[in-house]
Amino acid sequence: GKWHLGVNCKSRHDHCHHPLNHGFDYFYGMPFTLLNECQGTDDPELAKSLQDTYWLYTQMIILAGLTLLIGKLTNLFSVKWKIIICLALCGLLYFISWFSSYGFTKYWNCILMRNHDITEQPMNLEKTTSNMLKEAVSFIERNKNRPFLLFVSLLHVHTPLITTEKFQGRSRHGLYGDNVEEMDWMVGRLLDVIDKEGLKNTTFIYFASDHGGSLESHRGSAQFGGWNGIYKGGKGMAGWEGGIRVPGIVRWPGVLPAGTVIHDLTSLMDIFPTVVHLAGGAVPQDRVIDGHTLLPLLRGTVQRSGHEFMFHYCGVFLHAVRWHQKDSGTIWKAHYATPVFQPEASGACFGRGICPCFGDGVTHHDPPLLFDLSQDPSEANPLSADTEPLFDSVTRRIGKAVEEHRKTLTPVPQQLSPYNNIWKPWLQPCCGTFPFCWCDEENNKA
Repeated sequence: GKWHLGVNCKSRHDHCHHPLNHGFDYFYGMPFTLLNECQGTDDPELAKSLQDTYWLYTQMIILAGLTLLIGKLTNLFSVKWKIIICLALCGLLYFISWFSSYGFTKYWNCILMRNHDITEQPMNLEKTTSNMLKEAVSFIERNKNRPFLLFVSLLHVHTPLITTEKFQGRSRHGLYGDNVEEMDWMVGRLLDVIDKEGLKNTTFIYFASDHGGSLESHRGSAQFGGWNGIYKGGKGMAGWEGGIRVPGIVRWPGVLPAGTVIHDLTSLMDIFPTVVHLAGGAVPQDRVIDGHTLLPLLRGTVQRSGHEFMFHYCGVFLHAVRWHQKDSGTIWKAHYATPVFQPEASGACFGRGICPCFGDGVTHHDPPLLFDLSQDPSEANPLSADTEPLFDSVTRRIGKAVEEHRKTLTPVPQQLSPYNNIWKPWLQPCCGTFPFCWCDEENNKA
């Protein structure tokens, strides 16, 4: 399914970010993400947020280059030709990135791969659902006689809402509901295969979402990004509950009792140590691992997860911290930064399309906004020193936890820098002769 961590570092074929370079033995899916552009829609998603940025950088670089060139030619100041040429090349790349965002995204970024080979460029969205399902079923059947790890990252309930004709109109909740129904059917098919192969009681199955509903995803009056119930905010908002609180569903009939509900908060970071535990391995001891194995909690041998504090980031910026006090059932949440909603009371960033992590689109809070989630899960009533006697001691304790947490962090290069987000032709996956990238091996085989 959706890998969304990229492919290459220095050349078109080094595959440094590819799943096969990160412990997986087999891969079928999208190396990037699913975008409206993949559907050829008139409502671009990536372009909308990047076009203005690309054009701004293009203008700035060209202006700087022209200034240096004029200065050089008129002897106003000394500058090396190498610098002017480099600026010109950077300006050209940003111009191409800006230009390509108007139409080439579908052909260059909406691709399917099997292992290291591109099988569809651009991908055929009408057949993606059946192809993904066939691959997953085939994988189970091939590996049923030995331990296996199957990670299915579905493309469903993500814009564009790819829904086959069979499921269109099945739900009372529009295209989003139809998409949920088809996803549910796909999960059911995988569970049926597990049962049919006699693996039901020996297979640990974990189902979850990676974030809450995307409130800004809509077309006209139709909501395309889900609904977060009583919880404030949505996808792309690091602190608010609506963006990060999702259900996790576990099935393991031979080991775990059915119908058990666990209210303690866990994290998707817990999947890694849980899988390592199940495989009889040990997590690395030379670094801080943020997750904790879920097995003691699921088996009922402990009543609390290993997370006393949880740190909620937006990009590299810490926006909120959650504290589940060991000696009580109280769950505090302190917000150090919150997105500026547009319009103000909307609960979402409709004006920008997605909430930013920093800059003028964020409000910083000192002291932090404090909520008691055990009493106020909707985060509607921020506490203060006047209304909460424990306000100062709680914010101090959370502040100390932040200091301790930051000592465990190792700085890494900024992955979201303008340079790292500029389109680089030498890294572009291509199954033809670049820039004429086109192939459809899936249907050719059929």
